[in-house]
Amino acid sequence: MRDRQRILDNLEKLYRGELDRSAGSAGADGGRLDFEFQRDQLYLEILLDLRDLLGESPADEKSTSSLLEKAQQLRNLTRLR
Repeated sequence: MRDRQRILDNLEKLYRGELDRSAGSAGADGGRLDFEFQRDQLYLEILLDLRDLLGESPADEKSTSSLLEKAQQLRNLTRLR
């Protein structure tokens, strides 16, 4: 499984490349691209949090949690603050 930082770095590299390519274009909208990057980064971080929350790593094998406990953790994670 890929680690969190590697995934986020790949996303940033992709958007920086697109921003560099569109810099020479007359119709390029850097603000739109910046917004899309921030939106996608937020979505990706949410998905990675869910993966970490629901996934079981080898370090967690000794402290297994039930599906009900995972659902409660997910509920706490998504609760508006």
